[in-house]
Amino acid sequence: MKPHRIRHQFLLEPELSEKLDNLSRDPSTTKSAVVAKAVEAFIDRRGENELDRRYGVRLDRLSRDLGHVRRDAEMILESLALFIRFSITLHAHTPVPDKATQAIAQERFDKFVEQVGRQIASGKRSLGKENSGGGEG
Repeated sequence: MKPHRIRHQFLLEPELSEKLDNLSRDPSTTKSAVVAKAVEAFIDRRGENELDRRYGVRLDRLSRDLGHVRRDAEMILESLALFIRFSITLHAHTPVPDKATQAIAQERFDKFVEQVGRQIASGKRSLGKENSGGGEG
């Protein structure tokens, strides 16, 4: 059974009509098929514009925010690398620590990790402004 089609009548400028005639000269193509594909492509493009209009601003903001996160992470890693280099340079010629010194160092490290965990859980930041947790929505 042939699908139901609706007849449409419309006017074209002579130059556009000639282009349509040229496209439909191929025996496997009809003017109706060319016009139907053109209308479909036009409607699909408008749909893409609708998606851009609806989500483009949000995606742009997310991209910008991701760039800021990447920049912040690079600064943190660079700061950590410089601190480690400084620490290694400062302590390069110290004797090998004994068990008591290692225990004190482990205790201090555990306290440090605990403090970082508390800071992250509370949303407080040591540098810059406090994290509000939500941002714009």
